[in-house]
Amino acid sequence: MPTLSCFLCGKPADPQKLQTVCECGRPLKFDLGLKKAQITPKDLDHNTNSLWRYAKLLPACDPVTLGEGATPLIPAHRLHTNWFIKDEGVNPTASFKARGMSLAVSMAKKLGAQALAVPSAGNAASALSAYAAAAQIPAFVFMPSDTPHAFIVECRSLGAQVTLVDGLITDCAAEIARRKQQEGWFDLSTLKEPYRVEGKKTMGYEVFEQFNQKLPDVIVYPAGGGTGLIGMAKAFDEMEQLGWIGAERPRMVAVQAAGCAPIVQAFQNGERFAEPFPNAATVASGLRVPRAIGDFLMLDAIRATHGTALTATDREMIESAKKMAARTGVFACPEGGATLAAAEKLTQQGWIKPQETVVLFNTGSGLKYLEALA
Repeated sequence: MPTLSCFLCGKPADPQKLQTVCECGRPLKFDLGLKKAQITPKDLDHNTNSLWRYAKLLPACDPVTLGEGATPLIPAHRLHTNWFIKDEGVNPTASFKARGMSLAVSMAKKLGAQALAVPSAGNAASALSAYAAAAQIPAFVFMPSDTPHAFIVECRSLGAQVTLVDGLITDCAAEIARRKQQEGWFDLSTLKEPYRVEGKKTMGYEVFEQFNQKLPDVIVYPAGGGTGLIGMAKAFDEMEQLGWIGAERPRMVAVQAAGCAPIVQAFQNGERFAEPFPNAATVASGLRVPRAIGDFLMLDAIRATHGTALTATDREMIESAKKMAARTGVFACPEGGATLAAAEKLTQQGWIKPQETVVLFNTGSGLKYLEALA
């Protein structure tokens, strides 16, 4: 029987109702109660070329889908013999956010939400706008006023009501929190509802299948709110419950911008919770998240897998994104460039060994960041 409970304190919540966060303020976890051999890889829907091939491992709902997921794993042998790029930029609205919003909007519609709102540095706003349009639910997106122009045009074209806020994504979130009850909005902020992470976890299942039911040695991921990293860690735990894998895990690497690195700072200080990062600034808008509600989940996953966390400067991100594009054909966003910059640093330090299989996640298309990449 599916359940909801707090990731931190374990307190249960009713999965038949719209839920935000636990009373303690931390995220809720959806749990199918999986048991060994209950579902096998052969039981997946092999006729569906989207993340909904994993429907048996997801919350039951009528999917609001635009064909998200099933993204390519591209050999990056001109970067390194055993490196691969998981290119999330080919998703609808050109980013990995499509995965989470497909699940979140599907469940919000099922549970009766009348209007949806999200604070975003760009990609989540685009994804919500698209999936809300597909679901015929009004969408309200709040973005920093310096968000790349492509996102603003896209959201307005998709019918969302766009509000630009002088400040950071945390200021956008505060504005939604202030108004949502009066306006009747359901808040789809990162990890402030239980189902975006369910969409993101499908990246872990896809990597497992694309490596012929094995896992790579290292996953390098650009972490802002961290839902993708948290989701993949959840997927690997589910696979172990099902008996698909044992206790082995890829070493999880979180990359953040040097100008906004709360998780890196907490990791280096040995802390489980991260302090808000002051004066956050970076061209990688998806990494400009000074405070993440899932901080402890990211840090737990990094430490449990013997991973690490490090930063890349804006210049390193841009140069690495261009290098990735020129050598692999993947036109990466700055956040994707950050993974290459980090992997090269870790290789130079000997932390990544030459024979190890490494997956770099490009979380979005460089087409959304033309001003930064130019």
